[in-house]
Amino acid sequence: MAVLPAAAQALVTRYLDEVDAVLPGFVEGLYVVGSAALGAWQIGVSDIDTLIVTARPAGAEDLAALAEIHAGMPAGPYLDGVYLDRDTFAARPIDRLTVPFVVNGQFHTDRPCGELHPVVWLILQRYGLPVRGPAVADLGLQVDPDALRRFNLDNLRTYWAPLADRLRAALHGLPDDEPVEATECRGEGVVWCVLGPARLHFTLANDDVIPKAGAGVYLAGIAPSYGPLAERAVRWRQGKPVAFTVADARAAADSIDAVVADAVRRWG
Repeated sequence: MAVLPAAAQALVTRYLDEVDAVLPGFVEGLYVVGSAALGAWQIGVSDIDTLIVTARPAGAEDLAALAEIHAGMPAGPYLDGVYLDRDTFAARPIDRLTVPFVVNGQFHTDRPCGELHPVVWLILQRYGLPVRGPAVADLGLQVDPDALRRFNLDNLRTYWAPLADRLRAALHGLPDDEPVEATECRGEGVVWCVLGPARLHFTLANDDVIPKAGAGVYLAGIAPSYGPLAERAVRWRQGKPVAFTVADARAAADSIDAVVADAVRRWG
């Protein structure tokens, strides 16, 4: 099991100290998921993703207090997470409930939460780090393999495939050798497109979750022609001096198509 990095532990501890002081007894459980749970957390790159279990559904006063707490948290790394009262947590929702949640440090209370899906429950089941609350093994977690497959296929079809088309449209007419930082895509966009779909493909193939660095190696295995681009994407995430061009961004869009097509052929 991964160990929560010191910087992440300090931020989680700060959050719990603040919420306990303002809302004593409100937070009953806190589980770290995401890159920190997968052993792939990077200072300056990764945020801290959590599932937070509360003693009651959040009322207006609770929400106001939580909003103030999150507004005062550091600008990076962000402590992100989803608030679920104990009954909702026990139901393991995967249907975009409207619950309080934090993404990129922004606290939301009035919109469906896109962070609730089978993959987050799979990460909790396999790798979750309990900071407060029962051990993960004592939660009785079960992940429906059919729901997991449907989620990943739907995500590839409805998010990633259209994103590839939008990326090509945004690059239309630009010279291949133009630095991608001069476009709306930028380096992080290329890396996101190269590594993201491969992670979903890995989950479809293995009923497991892989960090972004591992996704680069995995993509090279299932689509070797994109191996050099995947290796550069991983190096970019590691803070290495990697520059991308418009040609790289177009190749990233093509890699999405290749991964989606293979996933649909094999599991669709």
